[in-house]
Amino acid sequence: MPSIERVLPGPFGPVSVQHYKLDRARAVFVIALYTPDQAPAEIDLAHQLLPGLNLRATTINVRRAELIRDAGNASVDDQVATLRTELTIAGLTSLSPAIELACAFHQAVLDDRTALDATIARLREQTSADDHAYFVDIAQFMADLPADQGSGVRWLDSEQDTRRRWRGLVVTRRTHLRSGS
Repeated sequence: MPSIERVLPGPFGPVSVQHYKLDRARAVFVIALYTPDQAPAEIDLAHQLLPGLNLRATTINVRRAELIRDAGNASVDDQVATLRTELTIAGLTSLSPAIELACAFHQAVLDDRTALDATIARLREQTSADDHAYFVDIAQFMADLPADQGSGVRWLDSEQDTRRRWRGLVVTRRTHLRSGS
């Protein structure tokens, strides 16, 4: 039985501190998408929880949340370039589509169609083996572009409802940026 210092109460029973930390690090991506005002504090907390986990992919996930948090700001392009390089050096190129999807969100917020076209092309190339092929659909949904090559994914809701939700995140972020929040 783990010591009491290493176990936290959870809704379905005790949870190890390590699992709690991993779950918090994964949650920041969603929080950054849906609640940009809360994202800085959650990302800071995730960074505080990362030491001792020794999982490079988890750290990259938090960095992806930072891209979402900062979407629409000039610093994102440099952040993306740095992350692409780090993924290549670390041999974690399987995480590249997730970074490109965050990049697509940023470009959709800016309505930068030229950059978005290049990102969608990279996503197509990276997901050509069908892993995460729906990321291309999502990038097109966010930018309100027609799905020229559907992934064949069967959405839980209709494609139109899914498109509306992803586009709504972009519109909400633009409103958030204009309000200066």
